Amino acid sequence: MTSSEPSEPSVVPLDLTPAIAPSVMSSALEKNEASIKEAGLTMVDDATEHAILCPESRSKAERRLKRKLDARLMSTVVAICLMNYIDRAAITSARLEGLQSDLHLTDVQYDTVIAILYASYCPAQIPSNMLLNYIARPSFYISGCVILWGITSALTGITRNFTDILACRILLGIPEAAFYPGSIYLLSRWYTRKELGLRASILYAGLLTSYAFGSLWAAGILRTMDGTLGIAAWRWLFYIEGAITICIGLLSMWLLPDYPDNTTWLTVEERRIAQLRLAGDVGEADADAQEASLLEGFMMAIKDPKIYIFILMDFCVVLESSFSNFFPTLIATLGYSTTITLVMAAPPWILPAIVGLVNSWHADRTGERFFHLTVWWWMTALGFVISLTTMLTAARYLSLFLMTVGHSGSMLIIVWVANSIPRPPAKRSAAIALVNGVSGTGAVVGSYIWKANWGPQYHPSMLISLAAMAMAIVFAFVIRCMLLRENRCMEQNEINTLQRAQHDRIEKAAKLEGITLEEAFRRREGFRYLY
Repeated sequence: MTSSEPSEPSVVPLDLTPAIAPSVMSSALEKNEASIKEAGLTMVDDATEHAILCPESRSKAERRLKRKLDARLMSTVVAICLMNYIDRAAITSARLEGLQSDLHLTDVQYDTVIAILYASYCPAQIPSNMLLNYIARPSFYISGCVILWGITSALTGITRNFTDILACRILLGIPEAAFYPGSIYLLSRWYTRKELGLRASILYAGLLTSYAFGSLWAAGILRTMDGTLGIAAWRWLFYIEGAITICIGLLSMWLLPDYPDNTTWLTVEERRIAQLRLAGDVGEADADAQEASLLEGFMMAIKDPKIYIFILMDFCVVLESSFSNFFPTLIATLGYSTTITLVMAAPPWILPAIVGLVNSWHADRTGERFFHLTVWWWMTALGFVISLTTMLTAARYLSLFLMTVGHSGSMLIIVWVANSIPRPPAKRSAAIALVNGVSGTGAVVGSYIWKANWGPQYHPSMLISLAAMAMAIVFAFVIRCMLLRENRCMEQNEINTLQRAQHDRIEKAAKLEGITLEEAFRRREGFRYLY
């Protein structure tokens, strides 16, 4: 980071709600209408303003707001996440009950069907997430995409050949691209840094749980629906899962919030507090400059060297994690029936979901990121080593638990990106999309490294995944060093070196908090990147 480029503080959680002196509170209540509108707030009466600025009243109001957000926002995105990955992974369960033979797919064609989804899914994330920052009703946008992929998933059940299913997989990737990075960005518009890690991990835990329950769900459908109405069981799998996704998409239009300034199911006071929380969290208003454009946010992101290291790190993680697309096939190498295989595929995904939530909670409490990611990646590496050295059933099954537990750390990758690129929102949304979208190409590569003729040992596959995991750890260490260096640079910065754009955002935060500009500057100096 050079002195000409202003640093964007990210992390160490600080208490930004100190007791407000009566004189300060009185001064805050005298803010004029123009200043409030400039800060993007809705006008409130004096009694409400007084309650908001009172530390005790505000603390209670914040707790009520978080409970309401957790009940509606978090429960909805977790439900969508469950269906997102169940729909995407249904093809791996359907393969066990005749999809490949019914559609006359060769092994290479099946691998292509797996990979092609990411060919549309990965690049579509970037424009989708950049656009989301400028869409006033993200609840409608995300829900509409959920409905579209539910329809596409259901249509997979009527495919008859390679061309049909290839088209469905391409079309499935486009609406799915809006969900995960879009949800992380939406969470970042409502939760502070010390709250975001746990919430994002709850979302990711929904992903892992979907692998577990998706397998159990598939086992039930494939066992009981075969031949019903003359339709193969694997086709019923797509029909049922697609229909449920469509229903959840319709409900989410009402359940999901928009942004803190325009969510209709929050009171004016709650919307005001939501904005104040984010302004105080980083010492800047969570808003773009009025002249900021979608392209400018993208350009700011690609000029940040941290983005490229994050992409390389996440690419390696996604490549290593490609075994999840073939998980039922790996379980099948243990020699059990289809139903037992799908049941055995569930427990290895429950472990990282539980461990990951505890890990993320502790990461938020400590403000540390690197070790909370990499300690679990070392466990994954151990899992690959065990798989390379033995085919004993118990050891092989244990290795699958260790392979999946790496996701406990991977939950924090996008959170770390959001922590490291906190402001402005246009840059943050582009950064999240770039990292998640470009690195997602690792899944395309990973679709071809689990070749059927390498089974049942899959030694080349394990070696490639082990190497990818080792490289991910190296890149994570590089990011940590970069953030430490930028923290040292920030310690040397003086207030008068801040560029005018930053000065304006800090001034806006000061107006929101009802404090002086000098105090806002002092608070901002206390922030540092999480590493």
